[in-house]
Amino acid sequence: MRRIVEAGNAGWAAPAPFAAGVSLGEALMQPTRIYVKSVLAAHRAGLVKAAAHITGGGLPGNLPRVLPAGTRAVIDAARWTLPPAFAWLARAGGVAADEMLRVFNCGLGMVLVVTDAAAARAVLEEAGETVFEIGRIEASDGAPDVHIVLPEGWPR
Repeated sequence: MRRIVEAGNAGWAAPAPFAAGVSLGEALMQPTRIYVKSVLAAHRAGLVKAAAHITGGGLPGNLPRVLPAGTRAVIDAARWTLPPAFAWLARAGGVAADEMLRVFNCGLGMVLVVTDAAAARAVLEEAGETVFEIGRIEASDGAPDVHIVLPEGWPR
């Protein structure tokens, strides 16, 4: 982020071009959400098979860590809303989609692998979460992997 801001000659105190009423620094440095209560509610309901906190390394670096060998996650990037800050970073920095997904969480702070998507959605939404069903787990050969399907022009 620092390099993108500096290269674009946008100061941290300048108005955020994607968020009214806040500085670029305030908009880009939002604190990490804490998912403990909502994930525990889904876990206690017997719905969670795995959970991946999407931090440095993004989806490709974090999601395989919670999958067993012989599986892969097939993720559809059109299935969640990319926050405006990430779209701005991609445009302003000329950052390719695969690099965005490797470096940033792109709006997915936590990914759960669940036994029943509809039931998990209900529990998580009741706990105040915004839920996106982003993909599926399927059989594959070898080590766990993630395949991300990108819609044309992603990120926007």
